[in-house]
Amino acid sequence: MSVRKTGTGSRSRPGAQPGIGREKVTEIQRARILAAMTEVAAERGAANVTVAHVVACSGVSRRTFYELFADREACFLAAFEDATARIAARVLPAYERQGRWQERVRAGLAALLDFLDEEPEAGRLCVVETLAAGPPALERRARMLEAVGQALDAGRDATRAAKPAPMTAEGAIGSVAAVLHARLAQPAGQGGSGAHELPPGGFAELLNPLMGMIVLPYLGTAAAARELARPPLARAERPRAPAGDPLRELDMRLTYRTVRVLLAIARTPGASNRRLAEAAGVQDQGQISKLLSRLRTLGLIENTGPGPVKGEPNAWRLTAKGQRVWQAIERQTQAD
Repeated sequence: MSVRKTGTGSRSRPGAQPGIGREKVTEIQRARILAAMTEVAAERGAANVTVAHVVACSGVSRRTFYELFADREACFLAAFEDATARIAARVLPAYERQGRWQERVRAGLAALLDFLDEEPEAGRLCVVETLAAGPPALERRARMLEAVGQALDAGRDATRAAKPAPMTAEGAIGSVAAVLHARLAQPAGQGGSGAHELPPGGFAELLNPLMGMIVLPYLGTAAAARELARPPLARAERPRAPAGDPLRELDMRLTYRTVRVLLAIARTPGASNRRLAEAAGVQDQGQISKLLSRLRTLGLIENTGPGPVKGEPNAWRLTAKGQRVWQAIERQTQAD
């Protein structure tokens, strides 16, 4: 599947619906490529990923890839930045809601482990694959760890005894990163083995042991023991995305106009051919008929109107499958 861009810029037409322009289609393209890079890097290792692998996994065309990214490295860096932004969106609010240093670190770490349980491939990209992705990726990884180090270094002010050395935060980060790396480095679909096996509850159950490692050099053995003995953290239930990716079920290449027609139907259910043509910017009525026929053959839309046979306009709506595809598009572009 591909969403093909046919030029630059976006011009609005009379009657066009907001939010279904070229920018929206570009968001879809970019989101699918980044998701594919994350998946392929987890399967093959960042050093072994090629543009061909990403194109095949995402379903976009090679031309579309190069319209959005200069090369494979640029795509990997964008996937890394996307993953770290989503991690930060979870970790920072949790960290900032607490008062004491120890509780702030615990809340931030719990949010990180929660994310790793939900998106282990993105976690692997950030923790494991950046090590083999070249100097620019290592530079970005170092900046990320530097920010974490500044948060941990505040622990030097939390101790009542002699202040630990300035490099203590660096050592704590290295220890935690080593534990996470050992588990995330397992092949996709495996939960680890032997000493690196994840507990039954996943990454979340590493919270107390990791917190013990972090607070030990700052607050001492008694504080570390208390962290180990703390009760399990109650995890908020989050709605899970439906299994599978309905966009990959489509045995066709989605072009720019096809996607715009699909989005127009989602925004204006019951619209006629003419109205959809105006919303999608398709001037040729023969072309809009072909596009609608294509989407109907795929089972994405249905005609609920009497149609031309009775001299009445069509009334197009999304089918249940079309709704799933539309929701997948919305999820993939939600962050943007």
